[in-house]
Amino acid sequence: MVEIPESHRDLLERPVLAVLATVMPDGTPQASPVWVDYHEGYIRFNSARGRRKDKNVRERPYVSLVLVDPDNPYRYLEIRGRVVKITEEGAREHIDALAGKYTGQPSFTPQDPDEVRVMYYVEPTRVIAH
Repeated sequence: MVEIPESHRDLLERPVLAVLATVMPDGTPQASPVWVDYHEGYIRFNSARGRRKDKNVRERPYVSLVLVDPDNPYRYLEIRGRVVKITEEGAREHIDALAGKYTGQPSFTPQDPDEVRVMYYVEPTRVIAH
């Protein structure tokens, strides 16, 4: 596992939106803005079961995440890695915590009340801090 440099770790701790790139079945990239956190060396993000990014990651677990400093667009962090864990356990609590971080609200209100939340752990394999 590659460490996130201390000089750019704040981008994971602050409410900086990340862009997640996954690979579609035809090999083309698909990018989505996501909320993230940093936990025990892993980058975690959250989605609903059955969405396109969920399917992409399950079938092709290699991803890239980019976070651009909103105060300095020339300062950014790119994390390439592999999704090593996909779990529904604790995913609802995780999305609520991310909602607190990004919106200040105590919980996340899903568009579909029946959706099942999923949490993904990305193991960084290459990190570019600029």
